[in-house]
Amino acid sequence: MKARTIKLWFEIHKWTSLVCTLFLLMLCVTGLPLVFYEEIDHLMHDEIEAAPSAEAARLSKDVVLQAAMEQLPGKVAKYIFWDEDHHPGQMFVTLADSAEAPITADHYLTMDEYTANVLEAPPNEMDFMLVMYYLHVEMLAGIPGKLFLGFMGLLFTLSMVSGVVLYGPIMKRFDFGMIRTEKSRRLRWLDLHNLLGIVTLAWAAVVGLSGVINTLADPALEAWREGQLAEMVADYKDQPKAKGSLGSLQAALDSAKAAAPGMDVSFVAYPGTLYSSGHHYAVYMIGTTPLTSRIIKPALIDAKTGQLTDMRDMPWYLKTIFISQPFHFGDYGGIPMKIMWVVFDLFTIAVLISGLYLWFARRKARQAQLKRAIRQVESLTLSSEQEHVG
Repeated sequence: MKARTIKLWFEIHKWTSLVCTLFLLMLCVTGLPLVFYEEIDHLMHDEIEAAPSAEAARLSKDVVLQAAMEQLPGKVAKYIFWDEDHHPGQMFVTLADSAEAPITADHYLTMDEYTANVLEAPPNEMDFMLVMYYLHVEMLAGIPGKLFLGFMGLLFTLSMVSGVVLYGPIMKRFDFGMIRTEKSRRLRWLDLHNLLGIVTLAWAAVVGLSGVINTLADPALEAWREGQLAEMVADYKDQPKAKGSLGSLQAALDSAKAAAPGMDVSFVAYPGTLYSSGHHYAVYMIGTTPLTSRIIKPALIDAKTGQLTDMRDMPWYLKTIFISQPFHFGDYGGIPMKIMWVVFDLFTIAVLISGLYLWFARRKARQAQLKRAIRQVESLTLSSEQEHVG
């Protein structure tokens, strides 16, 4: 590789890394607790599990929902979630003043599906894990924050590509994994930076690119609403939105399950919410394996009649986002994979910090070299003046 080409790639690597390093450090630090989000959440909150007797049967979802709404009179349902893997027998209900109410005005209830009792009614407030999550996802800045972090992810990807290009010529002269302990501190840090960078390359590429993809979730969701969702509810365009008394939730779930045998219900979005139309229960079905559980298939159920209106696979761009999420957090392979994600996260933090150190050390060395050159010039000038005077 020509010297000019190497210098160009070095400048690309230096500036792309410098621009994104501080933000990547923030992402790595906030990402550490998020890998163990469920485990930490369990430690921070008292978990109340549904404990049915051997003869107990689950109540109708309508009965459980009615019990939840009686806890907060005047509120309407927005979303209902289930998590059979971690919270069997529980139904998570989100209530608010209206379907269009902002998330800050939502109220959350955890219901026992066997007794219709309230298991938990946490306040809607930002705890430690939520702060970490929103810092990691959007820097507490909404969609602009997400898109900005996506751009930082692209710069990170370019810095990795340029780092690999530069690493090739280096390894032609040295053994892989070498750390020149007998050399200066800056060279030892350079060797460590190169070694950890190449070791974590595949992991960093997967996590970085999946993170960039995840930042596009909001624009992708809006494109889906204006495209496929609008097509699915085209016949309802001139009809008044469903308000007031809605049809049976249980009937809607039964219709969705009949249309997608072998799939489980993940959550239900009520009419008028972000994830549904103004006329339907949007029942989101998921697969039953760790990976297919991220592939969501919405069934639109008429909120008045309980009949299936349409059911389609999500478009490819939303599938890509949903599938990328477990790769980003490493949460589909159990505790061993989460531990591996944390180890590589720590290695990446070391790469970022060593990169910053090398930049400052190189800058300091150049400043010292410039000072020495200035002193030499001043010394030569002084000697010349003295000889001239003499």
